[in-house]
Amino acid sequence: VQLQASGGGLVQAGGSLRLSCAFSGRTFSSYGMGWYRQAPGKQRELVAAIWRGGSTSISDSVKGRFTISRDNGKKTVSLRMNSLKPEDTAVYYCYAKAWYGGDFWGQGTQVTVSS
Repeated sequence: VQLQASGGGLVQAGGSLRLSCAFSGRTFSSYGMGWYRQAPGKQRELVAAIWRGGSTSISDSVKGRFTISRDNGKKTVSLRMNSLKPEDTAVYYCYAKAWYGGDFWGQGTQVTVSS
C-alpha cells in the first residue's frame, strides 16, 4: 500500500483547503482511512477518520469545520477544511488501517494558516 497526499499550502485564517490522498494497492474499500496532523513540538493527533462502512469520526477541535469523505471507485480520501485557524497549522498525514491490523502512512503535506 502506498499513500500520496496532496493539497496542502498556505492560507489565511478563515480560508479553506482540500487535502486529497491517493491510495495505491488492492481492496481500498476494506481499509479504514484517516488524516492525522502534527504541529511543531506536539504529538501527532487524529483529525478525522472514515471507516469501511462510511461512518466517520471527527476530532472535537475541528468538528463543524472539517469534513472527511472517500471515493472507493477512485481510491481516494479527502479532507475538506473550512474556517481554518492558525492552530490548524501542521503537517497532515494520510493514514490507512487494514482489516488485519496493518498501518500505512503517507508522506505528509504541510498546511500553514496565517493570522
